[in-house]
Amino acid sequence: MALVLAAVPVLAGCGGRPTTHHKPGTGHQEATGGSGILLPARDEAGHRLRELPAAEAPTVRAEVRPDSEGGWNVHLTVERFLFTPESTGGAAVPGRGHARLLVDGRETGRLYGPWGYVPAGVRTLTVRLHADDHTVWAVDGAPVQTAVPLAGAPAASAPSSPRPTAPGRTVTLTITGKTVQPPPSRIELKEGERLTLRVTSDRDDTLHVHGYDRELPLSSGTPATLTLTADRTGLFEVETHGSGLVLTQLVVR
Repeated sequence: MALVLAAVPVLAGCGGRPTTHHKPGTGHQEATGGSGILLPARDEAGHRLRELPAAEAPTVRAEVRPDSEGGWNVHLTVERFLFTPESTGGAAVPGRGHARLLVDGRETGRLYGPWGYVPAGVRTLTVRLHADDHTVWAVDGAPVQTAVPLAGAPAASAPSSPRPTAPGRTVTLTITGKTVQPPPSRIELKEGERLTLRVTSDRDDTLHVHGYDRELPLSSGTPATLTLTADRTGLFEVETHGSGLVLTQLVVR
């Protein structure tokens, strides 16, 4: 079974290896050059809308197929748009950027390419196109996005036996205001090594690991844990969306 929804802007109210795009401890800057008109309106996460004429704006449609282990595999078809993970955080350029996934209205991840995955139990998936400076591409004041209903998604199947857990490293980070402890630095990892990030923030936020497209909700004062396997080499930032802080950088060799 496959569900497909054609891409149209809603009228209502990674192509290369990711690299660092700003220095540790600094925030995002939204470009305001000649790449469309930066509108005062914002999306639910606070990102400004960037208006383009309909004839120049990108479009997106999403196809979803059930995964054999539960959840859904997502494939995006875009027009007048190129995924540019290597320049995320740079200036907005028409036809370039990344997609963000909203699960039941809540942003849960990014796509730097045409393929992605959402877990079982999701009712509605929305895919929205963003510029490199994190603004939202828009037409007639509305985000360029597409929504796919996923009612009746199969439950995730239970594994037949426990999966072995490889030994790895644990890094504990604490965020207080604009301060990160220990101070932002680089964590050297070997390819295939497991890393656990244990993060405590003094405000509600979302942790994002660039390049691995992993996100973790942070609740004020409550430690949260994210574990990943460093199966991709390069330099990757770990940052928070709300406060715009870079917590650390992962160097995988």
